[in-house]
Formats: sequence, structure tokens, C-alpha cells
Amino acid sequence: MDDLDSEWQRKGATLSDKTARKEYGLTQDEIVKAIRAGKLRYRLNSVYGNPFLRLIRREVETLIEKERGSEAVRRQRARIELTRVTCELKRLKAQIAALEKRKSALMADSGGCGALSQRKDRKR
Repeated sequence: MDDLDSEWQRKGATLSDKTARKEYGLTQDEIVKAIRAGKLRYRLNSVYGNPFLRLIRREVETLIEKERGSEAVRRQRARIELTRVTCELKRLKAQIAALEKRKSALMADSGGCGALSQRKDRKR
């Protein structure tokens, strides 16, 4: 039973029906037909009282591959990865900016570079 449930628990292994429509261009009718045909498993979830279907990403990709070809899945995976990388870069840039600001404040408080300027003088 753990193997069957592990896919539902693993981060990124599931997606909502709304995300499947957005990322893979599926319609709600296509999702419902695939569920009725036994091609997609689902679980009914809700967030703040709003119900949605949770689907297994691997099964959605298999469905898309059969309908539209493996090239469509490959392109979609690349788009998803690009989005994740872009978000991560944005987060890291914000973190770098905050660290640079903190560094400037610390340098101003210490009257310069402090220990770094002393190290440079020792090397000479």
C-alpha cells in the first residue's frame, strides 16, 4: 500500500486539474473522459472549501504523449523547468540584493572593510 500512496505523497508528483489545464492545455472534458476511461486516477481535495481534482503528473504526461506525441511532453517539461529556474533566479537575486544591503550597512558601521582591509595590508 505504501508504494501506491507514495506517488500521491511525493512533492511534484501530483497536480491539480486546473494546473493540468494550464500547463498541458487540457480541457476539463478531456480530464473527465480520461478519468472515466481509467487513464487517470484522481483524488478529490479542497482548499478553503473550494474543491479540485488532484491528478498524478506522470499519468497526465502519458495521456498527453498518447494524444499529442512525445515532442509535446518534452517541450512542456522544458517550459516547466524554465519557469522553475526563472523563479529560483529571481529569488536568489532578491536574496543577493538583501545581503549586499546588509553588507553595506555593516561596512558603514565598522568604518570600512574592517578585517578584509587588514588582511590585504598583511599580504603586502
